[in-house]
Amino acid sequence: MNTSQQPVNGLSVDVEDWFQVGAFETVIDRESWPTLTGRVERNCAEILQLFSDTGVKGTFFTLGWIAERHPEMMRRIAAEGHEIASHGWDHERVFRLGAEGFAKDVTRARKAIEDACGVAVKGYRAPSFSIDARTLWAFEVLAEQGYAYSSSVAPIVHDHYGWREAPRFAFHPLPGSDFVEIPVTTAHFAGRRLAAGGGGFFRVLPYGFTRWAIRQVNGQDQRPAVFYFHPWEIDPGQPRVAHAPLRSRLRHYTNLGVMERKLRQLIGDFRWGRMDELAAREAARAEALAA
Repeated sequence: MNTSQQPVNGLSVDVEDWFQVGAFETVIDRESWPTLTGRVERNCAEILQLFSDTGVKGTFFTLGWIAERHPEMMRRIAAEGHEIASHGWDHERVFRLGAEGFAKDVTRARKAIEDACGVAVKGYRAPSFSIDARTLWAFEVLAEQGYAYSSSVAPIVHDHYGWREAPRFAFHPLPGSDFVEIPVTTAHFAGRRLAAGGGGFFRVLPYGFTRWAIRQVNGQDQRPAVFYFHPWEIDPGQPRVAHAPLRSRLRHYTNLGVMERKLRQLIGDFRWGRMDELAAREAARAEALAA
């Protein structure tokens, strides 16, 4: 398929520092975060340079905890034409918060982000894709607070997250509401859904797998893909957490040194844009189908 004929895919960055990831949540206490050496600012600067070099715009789903401490970085992201959206306050999974706690979390995060960058926040991504069959009430909370879209569902089976029965592509989870959920990308093979939307899967697996998956979604399915990665994934020099479980260390540190090269190739092979623009196109598509 000619690049100009491809759908415009959603390019997103989940902005969290190396010590805030799910893989280390049992070995790095939140109370210690302020004492640790942050690397998110230098890593985001590299990502902004990468996006500038390749001429793409994306969405930065940012923790409120990060935005509060790095307002200049937030203003730079917005000034360079990228969308800033919410990733919650401090990476607590939705099912651990409950409806009331979740409402407080997203309110606190949104205020910190908007105060930092001066731009309205309309999008949300749950930490560790933790909106699933247990937490459908989260959609109501987000819609009530004026969010236009979420990209918080992974329609797969995974040991950390996943909602296998969820639709693979954008859907309206609330009857009578324009609020749209845009799941992270999966591919189909031999009757199975395969995670293909970025993160550790992109780092660990050969590049050809992701290229095949996005070609399937763009071509066979005629839908846009949703891709995500983290600032720490392009940072081989980050501190090592030696006391973390071996499985967590393997997931976190494998192939950090090749991530930037693979990202450049991915950006060059497909069309990319902001998640809010993708959400608007998906909402218009649903409206056209319903007419």
